Amino acid sequence: MQPAHPLKQECVMSLPAEQKLQQPIEFLKGVGPLRAELLKKELGIFTFGDLLEYYPYRHIDRTRVNTIDSLQPDMEFVQLAGVVVSSEVVGQRAGKRLLVQFKDRSGIMELAWFQGINWVQKLLQPGYSYLVYGRLSFFNGRPQLVHPEIEKIESDQSLEKKFLEPVYSTTEKLKAKGLGGRALGRLTQTLLAILKDSDLSEPLPLAELKPLQLITRAEALRQIHFPSSMQAYQQALQRLKFEELFIAQLRIQLVRWQRHRFSEGVIFERVGHYFNELYKHHLPFSLTGAQKRVIKEIRADTAKGKQMNRLLQGDVGSGKTIVALLTMLLAIDNGYQACLMAPTEILSQQHYASLQTLLEKIGLSVALLTGSTKTKERKKILDQLADGSLPMVIGTHALIEETV
Repeated sequence: MQPAHPLKQECVMSLPAEQKLQQPIEFLKGVGPLRAELLKKELGIFTFGDLLEYYPYRHIDRTRVNTIDSLQPDMEFVQLAGVVVSSEVVGQRAGKRLLVQFKDRSGIMELAWFQGINWVQKLLQPGYSYLVYGRLSFFNGRPQLVHPEIEKIESDQSLEKKFLEPVYSTTEKLKAKGLGGRALGRLTQTLLAILKDSDLSEPLPLAELKPLQLITRAEALRQIHFPSSMQAYQQALQRLKFEELFIAQLRIQLVRWQRHRFSEGVIFERVGHYFNELYKHHLPFSLTGAQKRVIKEIRADTAKGKQMNRLLQGDVGSGKTIVALLTMLLAIDNGYQACLMAPTEILSQQHYASLQTLLEKIGLSVALLTGSTKTKERKKILDQLADGSLPMVIGTHALIEETV
């Protein structure tokens, strides 16, 4: 292990809050230059802030110690504290395995290893106490742990953890250099120990946290790594998800505000003949309340003189295409041409077939332009678009070619 320089560690602790999370990861105690390079290359962790936001993908509940006589088949993972009674290597070649008799105050059970036998034998000594954790299985009706995690119990050690143990994604290169999941957890603990709550800035208004039933960002960052319970973990997860979505929405609104501030759009001054003719006399079905509301919103947008950027969302068959058609008729009624672009040729052909029938009833022509449109037909469509005699075109990405 290459500890960070102690003077640098002290300097980090005395830094202003906004600078602490920007410190290079090699300045964290327990990292050093070589480990820092690995963390940068393997996990993209360059700073204290990067490590803080490298979240565990799951947690292990080691807050309680089970007893052997309480083990049941419906238990998935268990933790036991006891003494190694004996160990024995049995079998040959592929069937070779290490069997360990493990005893606590309530009974005795078997631990088994099929790999790393020599290493485990050196680690486990009969007569010493260990904490073991693993997936519970039953063999011949008796409980068994295969390849459990093992930890020697020291005299002053508390057996039950005060928090759920985090599990972090890592790589083989990191594991080879002693930077497995547990090591990452220890580094994160070291980092959290030198960070005050005031170092973790709160982007949300404090007055809004209680009504939204959200914990503070500082508490969320501590609980996402080392939650005191699953409920605390869920609260941390909810808080960080809300923050991420909230900031994303703010960015979208800022982009929209900038676009509306500096961009100019076309004003559709009227709802004209083609829109009214189709809407009043030729719709194959009555519009739903949601369709009418969306059309009113789009109409309001087109009257503002700002570029419209709108996502219309709905299930298959909910009537999005008819809303798009009525919007295009708004453009045509105001002296402009309109196009409808579909992601595939099949879908564009379907739209063309269904809309052509409706448009014929109100005296409007429409063309289909895709990548497979023949050269002669393509030239005809392009000429009609250029001279304005073709008000509407349906197609694929061929519509956004420079020649169209």
